[in-house]
Amino acid sequence: MTDLFPRPPGLAVFLNAGDPPFDVLDDIADMLDEHEVDVLELGVPFPDSISDGPVIRRSADRALAAGTGLEDALAFVERSRARHRHLRVVVLADWAHTVRPRSMAEVVTAIAGSGAAGALLHGAPPRVRPDFYERAAAAGLPVVTTCYASSPPAVVAEAAAHASAYVYLVTHYGPSGAGPAPDAGALRVPVDALRALTDAPIAAGFGVRTAADVARVHAAGADAAVVGSTVVARAESSLAGGGDVVADLAGLVTGLRPHHLSHRLSHRLSDPLSFPTP
Repeated sequence: MTDLFPRPPGLAVFLNAGDPPFDVLDDIADMLDEHEVDVLELGVPFPDSISDGPVIRRSADRALAAGTGLEDALAFVERSRARHRHLRVVVLADWAHTVRPRSMAEVVTAIAGSGAAGALLHGAPPRVRPDFYERAAAAGLPVVTTCYASSPPAVVAEAAAHASAYVYLVTHYGPSGAGPAPDAGALRVPVDALRALTDAPIAAGFGVRTAADVARVHAAGADAAVVGSTVVARAESSLAGGGDVVADLAGLVTGLRPHHLSHRLSHRLSDPLSFPTP
């Protein structure tokens, strides 16, 4: 079992591989590492996602138009692994677009070989998930499973049984980027249900936009918050306006931290002696 969120409240952010372009994305990843963001959920872009809202769908379309594929995403993962002390990259791959045209064996082997900290298989039908779990375990590839806060007990049990990286607990139905902020009281029930079934960390996402939302997720007992559409939207706006994408996202990440963590990290970032030499 990996511990991707060693100091709760943990933070994971989502971006698509290839959007922003990889030269900018490399700099963003360096910034995320310096700010001790725990996980970058890196999407291998795919079209027409029914689980995503317009912000992430536009991002995927831009990355696809640039020709981004699995190989490009995994090359990024290898670069990240080689130079980052804190940040870990989890790869999100879509079953229909990325896995089915190849094979489960090929994709799992490739992701494991990149040094990814985990894999999330998006949109996989129930009949193929056992093969994914078995091949990932054999390859030593940690698995991110998913369930909704309102999922039936059988779905929750499957997510708990097979999570070896973390369980991504989706706070509400509907596309990403929409819906209400997390309710700590309501979220406590599904978090406790998962906690009774697994020792894997629990990361909650959808509707997480602010430091207050991150605090609510933590108050519900989750180990980490996942922020997706807000990060993608800020990158999109910065790129469209000719801004400094890395600096803009650094400001966003800092603003997502509870005050005491932001103060501690700001102190460390201003003191070069606080970081060990590579």
